[in-house]
Amino acid sequence: MFTLCVVLIIIACLVLAFVVLIQNSKGGGLASNFASSNQIMGVRKTADVLEKTTWGVATFIMVLCFVCAFLSKNEVNSLHPQQTQVEQTQQQTDGGEE
Repeated sequence: MFTLCVVLIIIACLVLAFVVLIQNSKGGGLASNFASSNQIMGVRKTADVLEKTTWGVATFIMVLCFVCAFLSKNEVNSLHPQQTQVEQTQQQTDGGEE
């Protein structure tokens, strides 16, 4: 599951890079390069779609990063249960001496 999340993050990062590179910093972007899209959607609507796609993909990456952090914590605890018990015992011992 963790590997799947990492692969999805990598794919989403590539999509985000592509979407950002399509945009033009001065507002032209995709709409200025393709004349036929200007007739169908218009310049402003194309910029809106690209901006919403950028925010959506960025949010998707952020959520996946939180999921990966949660999954990695669970995997570490399941792979090393003795170390977790040792750490808990040390914390209890340190708390009792103070």
